Amino acid sequence: MERYDSAYLDPASRLAGLRTEHRDLDAAIDALRSMAAPDQLQLARLKKRKLRLKDEIAVIEDMAVPDIIA
Repeated sequence: MERYDSAYLDPASRLAGLRTEHRDLDAAIDALRSMAAPDQLQLARLKKRKLRLKDEIAVIEDMAVPDIIA
C-alpha cells in the first residue's frame, strides 16, 4: 500500500487516497478471514489500521465542513 505525504497533497487528494487505502484494507481483512486458520495478530493489526484511517478521514471531512453558528 502506498503512503501519501500529506505535505504535498490537497485535502481532496489526501481524502481520496485514504478512502482507497481503507477499501483495500477491508478487502485484505475479508481475504484473511476467509483463510482456514487466519493469523489473528495480523487481523487485529489490519483492523486497527483501518480504524485509524477512518478517524483520519473523519477529521479531514470535518475540516471541509464550515462551522455554522445557529
